[in-house]
Amino acid sequence: MLAGAVAAETHRLPAVEIIGSSSDTFSLSGSAHVLTEQDLERKEYTDVHRMLRDVPGVYVREEDGFGLRPNIGIRGTGTSRSDRVSMMEDGILMAPSPYAAPAAYYFPSAGRFSGIEVLKGPDTLRYGPFTVGGAINFLSTPIPDGRAGRIQLEAGEDRHRRGHFWYGGTEGQWGFLLETHQQASDGFKDIDRSNRGTGYDKSDYVAKLRWTAAADAAVQQAFELKLSHSSEVSDEAYLGLTDRDFRANPNRRYGLSERDQMDNDHDGIVLRHDLMIGPSSRLETAIYHNKFNRNWYKVASAGGQGIGDLIDDANNGNGGAQAILDGRQDVADVRVKNNNREYTAEGIQTELSHGFDWAGVRHDMVAGVRFHRDEVDRYQPVDTFDQVNGALVPTGVILPTGGDNRVENADAWSAWLVDKLYLGDVIVTGSLRYEDVETEAKRYADPGRASVSSRVDNQVDEVMAGLGATWLVSDQWSLLAGVHQGFAPPGASSVAGTDPEKSLNYEVGARYWGPGFSADMVAFYSDYENTVNNCSLAAPCPNGSTSGSQSFGESRVRGLELGINSQLWRGRALEAPVRLAYTYTDGEISEDADDGSVMSGDVLPYLPENQLSLTLGLERPARWGVYLTTVYVDEMCINNACDRPGSSRFDRTDDVLVVDLAASYYLNSDVEVYAKVDNLFDDQEIVARTPDGARPNAPRTAYMGVRVSF
Repeated sequence: MLAGAVAAETHRLPAVEIIGSSSDTFSLSGSAHVLTEQDLERKEYTDVHRMLRDVPGVYVREEDGFGLRPNIGIRGTGTSRSDRVSMMEDGILMAPSPYAAPAAYYFPSAGRFSGIEVLKGPDTLRYGPFTVGGAINFLSTPIPDGRAGRIQLEAGEDRHRRGHFWYGGTEGQWGFLLETHQQASDGFKDIDRSNRGTGYDKSDYVAKLRWTAAADAAVQQAFELKLSHSSEVSDEAYLGLTDRDFRANPNRRYGLSERDQMDNDHDGIVLRHDLMIGPSSRLETAIYHNKFNRNWYKVASAGGQGIGDLIDDANNGNGGAQAILDGRQDVADVRVKNNNREYTAEGIQTELSHGFDWAGVRHDMVAGVRFHRDEVDRYQPVDTFDQVNGALVPTGVILPTGGDNRVENADAWSAWLVDKLYLGDVIVTGSLRYEDVETEAKRYADPGRASVSSRVDNQVDEVMAGLGATWLVSDQWSLLAGVHQGFAPPGASSVAGTDPEKSLNYEVGARYWGPGFSADMVAFYSDYENTVNNCSLAAPCPNGSTSGSQSFGESRVRGLELGINSQLWRGRALEAPVRLAYTYTDGEISEDADDGSVMSGDVLPYLPENQLSLTLGLERPARWGVYLTTVYVDEMCINNACDRPGSSRFDRTDDVLVVDLAASYYLNSDVEVYAKVDNLFDDQEIVARTPDGARPNAPRTAYMGVRVSF
């Protein structure tokens, strides 16, 4: 938040927003969208994928049907584990190890968010390290100004249950908040020959304590301490289905995956300090520490063959592979890996904002610096089994070495400078960002870590610049244009000399903001000088690697975003709101990779050409409301070679059309009851083939709930 906008209330800790209200997007030099608490409450989603469908230019790849493992991309950055987007909660990087291992296996319960901000364009340089596509900031429940609280209870099919409680207040110079969000389900899939569930049980806890100086104090400052803890046990697997089995029953799971389960815990602490320096300067500092432990116990191979290869062979008519998946054929050496990892991320960031006039021009300037350190420690033993008469019989343990026994870490210095100049009706924003990242990875030759089998390190540093302009044509119309350099660091297992991902990104568009109607249309073009993939088991690189990073040259992404938020009709008692988010995208490789794994003309995976979300509502404000949301997503290629001659139908997903319905009614001003049906017409399609087989979206599911405010 810039100094000119915050000087009025000096005794309040500033919000942790990166945009502000929806009206603040009107004068920004880049594409920006805000989902408010009211927007989120209308639909009562707990799946962040469903929430983000309302934002153009954002792509998601479903995996489990619940959004437990979000795969989010912006403007062609790739969606795998959201590892190319700067993801934040309250302005603090939230990935377990944003530099060393940015794949977002941790994600807070989306049902407790009070808002979501999505920022693209030149202003993204303020929020790194990933500046190619954009930044997403998830807002937690704020400390209320007075004593207040809320209780929300929800139940649904598949023994879905959800509880959300918070209570807090501000008295004098002190404020506090206590919050918990509990959510569980038995799941919608059935495992062959097993009565185990396929759902999850997830709990979040948040506590905040704030102290602010008195309004008449000589030094205007505030402190806020935020503590958070979450835990999750989810019976999720990498193993999907063959196409034939999917068409017969998309909610089936093979018995090989019966023992698969994710178990994780996350602890976070953030201490913020806000200091006013004179009437137009503010210094904001945050110290943070996050720790995340996880063990995803899941089947990896059978009979020496990876589970993804089994799916491929069965899809291509191999009866033996199909029999192993069905449990009709015994097989030795079934390996179930403890994907056991410990992540640590910590750092300190400080930002000075200052408003001033110079040479007759108003400036709002922000300068910031951050030191960040993170680490991921993998110690991943493998349990072995034989499949006998469709059951897994334990046979032994393989202690970890090499890639299953490694430590990766990163140290990063970041600095940024943003200056917003007000030149009459034109606002010009110049941005600079510097990233210096050092990474190291060690693999151990023995389970006891007595000797190192290999060690790699890498260092990258980059200066990025951006320039954006907004012309306030009138009180309702503005035009915007911008260009900025994009950057994404390679992962910690990258060998020396691996370059970061770099791009040059352009956008141009127009906005309209008026009573009851707002709209924006933005065209974008990203020219990648170097495209980098972080390789993982969930999303192997085109060369087959499942660790480290792969650079494969140049690519280009272009597209058009359209967002509309309006009232179709407004009467004395009734209103009909409408929200539209549409994105057209075209992306392809523009130069052959040196190793031949990708070629010029190859497509970018999991990038739909067209996607649309349309919400139509009818409501009597503060009394009742009904909302119908229709989402369409084009079929997507799952790999770069999808459009080459000889590719098969197994290289693509299905196109998907899903309709959700939600309705609410206020019994009085403090009590609201609601009902919702996700996937109203029960249309399940192949929404992904990664990892390892065809995967469905969630089936039709009904819920009912009540929310009480006090």
